[in-house]
Amino acid sequence: MPLVFSDQDLQTHNTLGLPARAAVATLDDESAIPDLCEALSSGRETDEPLFVLGGGSNLVVAARPRRRVLRVALRGIRLWRETTAHWFVEAAAGEPWHGFVDHCLSQGWPGLENLALIPGTVGAAPVQNIGAYGLELDQRLHSVVAWDLRAGRERELRADECGFAYRDSLFKRDGAGRWLIVRVRFALPKAWAPRLDYPDLRDYPGLGSPTGGAGEIPSPRSIFNAVCDIRRRKLPDPAVQGNAGSFFKNPVIDAGQADRLRHRYPDLKAYPQADGRVKLAAGWLIEQAGWKGRRLGPVGMHERQALVLVNHGGAQSADVLALARAVRADVQARFGVDLEQEPVVLD
Repeated sequence: MPLVFSDQDLQTHNTLGLPARAAVATLDDESAIPDLCEALSSGRETDEPLFVLGGGSNLVVAARPRRRVLRVALRGIRLWRETTAHWFVEAAAGEPWHGFVDHCLSQGWPGLENLALIPGTVGAAPVQNIGAYGLELDQRLHSVVAWDLRAGRERELRADECGFAYRDSLFKRDGAGRWLIVRVRFALPKAWAPRLDYPDLRDYPGLGSPTGGAGEIPSPRSIFNAVCDIRRRKLPDPAVQGNAGSFFKNPVIDAGQADRLRHRYPDLKAYPQADGRVKLAAGWLIEQAGWKGRRLGPVGMHERQALVLVNHGGAQSADVLALARAVRADVQARFGVDLEQEPVVLD
């Protein structure tokens, strides 16, 4: 059945809770994609590229965006194949990410537990190359099945073809509206070992030592539960208070600049990288610049986590972007460091 775009309310489809209406179609069957590609190539559709929407958790949306929105609602999870070393699990792009991680553990397929409770969908996860608590998505990804809407064909891209970097990927860089991810495949190791090197997990009761403090290695489920507990204590629930999660990337600077900053700020949160550069904690920079818990109109930086921008009620996209500019300007003035916004803007 051809996709039909109609005027719809998007306020419940972006986790910041910004009021918005757009021309929206819902994709819940892959068989509709060839007709969509043909319509795009024939000029029957607008010249504005489509905006592919997942869970809306990494999005600042204008009240009346020009672009049409394709909301991905494809569902399904299966064990795609199995070897002596891995379970290869495939999930449709519209599956909620946290539910997918939970399902994998319930089936005895560990490896994603450090990424529990991240909002959004499976299809959006490779776009942002999500990561948390010592694990990055690309470390577990096998391949991505996506339609190249410009070429009108489906492709399977291996992990090494996806251009993954810190909170970045080919799908994010390679032109608006080009890629439509439909399925994602993961390689989950049978020789599983806990990833507990992140400080919050290392210090978590019962997980801090390699043996979990009780003579046994902590289970994947116990790590999953710990991550959920830590995130719930530190981060606001988007269903209760509108937010887009971490609003800025942790900046990566050269070692010389990091040394100069350490001289001025001995408690600087800084982490050496494999390439010799240093990653700074954006939340620490924002807090030191005076923005933790501070509001600008109907929006502000969260009182418990300065990295999270929250909607206190009634915010528009302009309010969000004005606060982001103010925070960036103050961090730059104090530390000489540029912050890069994580959420994309649909205007």
